[in-house]
Amino acid sequence: MPRFLLVSLNIDVILQETTIHRRRQKLNAMTDGLGLGDAYGATLDRIKGQGGEKARLGMAALMWISHAERPLKPHELLHALAIEVGSADLNSDNIPSIRTLLACCQGLIVVDKEASIVRLIHFTLQEYLRAHPQLFGAAHSIIAETCLSYLNLQQVKALSTTPSPDLRGTPFLEYSSLYWGTHAKRDFSDRAKLLALKLFDNYNNHISAKILLVERTRYDYSVNLKKLSLFSGLHCASMFGIDEIVAGLIDVEGCDINQGDCDGNTPLVWAAWSGHEGVVKILLGRDDVNPDNSGRNRHTPLSSAAENGHEGVVKILLRRDDVNPEKPGFLEQTPLCWAAQNGHEGVVKILLERDDVNPENPNEKGRTPLWYAAKNGHEGVVKILLEQDGVNPNKPDRKGRTPLSQAFQRGHAGVISLLQPLASTSPSPTREPEATVPLAPSDYRYNSPYATSTRTTPTPQTRPLRPSPPSSPSRTTSSRISKRRPR
Repeated sequence: MPRFLLVSLNIDVILQETTIHRRRQKLNAMTDGLGLGDAYGATLDRIKGQGGEKARLGMAALMWISHAERPLKPHELLHALAIEVGSADLNSDNIPSIRTLLACCQGLIVVDKEASIVRLIHFTLQEYLRAHPQLFGAAHSIIAETCLSYLNLQQVKALSTTPSPDLRGTPFLEYSSLYWGTHAKRDFSDRAKLLALKLFDNYNNHISAKILLVERTRYDYSVNLKKLSLFSGLHCASMFGIDEIVAGLIDVEGCDINQGDCDGNTPLVWAAWSGHEGVVKILLGRDDVNPDNSGRNRHTPLSSAAENGHEGVVKILLRRDDVNPEKPGFLEQTPLCWAAQNGHEGVVKILLERDDVNPENPNEKGRTPLWYAAKNGHEGVVKILLEQDGVNPNKPDRKGRTPLSQAFQRGHAGVISLLQPLASTSPSPTREPEATVPLAPSDYRYNSPYATSTRTTPTPQTRPLRPSPPSSPSRTTSSRISKRRPR
């Protein structure tokens, strides 16, 4: 059906030409994919020409679909379109039907029944709409205000965090909880600020706080929901990186800037983990901030930033005399080890510029930064580390496994070529790589739920990072967080 609709749009544009020659030119342009903009422009004019509520509904739907952080389900979109910004109640009679919505959009959107989402008719329409931002005005600001208005609805605020409530009557709750801050950071209006502060008045008991934390811990340790009340508006705003709200909240009397949430993570840990340089600077501007405070899994702001490759945040933190660049975290692992493990060459270089960073410092399993970089196939990091004085390319972990053996086991040819000439005893490249290597559960502590307990083939392994905050992720729910929650 979408193909026929697209053809229909093109035919309408072609027939608007007055001569055979001009129609042939337009047809050739359509065939080359150059004339779709005319078809989309003409259809948008027809949508606007409907006038009144139909025009508003059609353009609003296109705005939501083209600017949402992930594809929206039909009921999510319908509820979003029914919200009146600032209203305390949602009138169910104001929710349009999907049939009405499709008609108002003049064929530019379709319902994908297999994926259960509403999408644009063609990917080129997404490109066209993004190239014409004036069509929707302050789209992200409008979306943020709408999401916050939904979270401030009386029926949403009445939902209990324990036990888990029935959310079928609030289909737009998940999207609003996870992405209001992402949209607000892109375009933060005064109205959105007021709505956010209203949400934070009782945020530690709000269902959206639980939804956000549960999503952030999706591929990691489960959150301690018994202490959900410790996750404050300041933690949330720091996570999303909204400078203006953070600056306002820390000036409130009685604000404890070093307060840990239900996992012990401070606002500074959340900001550093997410890479929000502005919020990090604001928080560090307070005299009473502890920049080396660690969360439940002993991750400091520096190790959180290093693990996720946030070079700017790493530089900001290292300017402080009260930040220890070698402070170990989980598994007694240093920030350099985290950065090397995940292949963040920029962070590795920044840390190695310091005289007080030991490039050979192992964790409690005896694994050095080079060991992890070789295991995960980060050839660039391996090169950088091998250039450092005192780095032993053959240093084994506590189980006797060397960086080269790990590279062989996982088939990282580039790393093997770097390490093999330096090896005291080189594994034979022709033999089978350690047929079956049973690994302790702790070896895959960061790989769950994807990793298995044994490895029988030399497949590359890189510890996966969990998806984003909500911060402009790809457009699927599973990819919302591209990085892991600070531990």
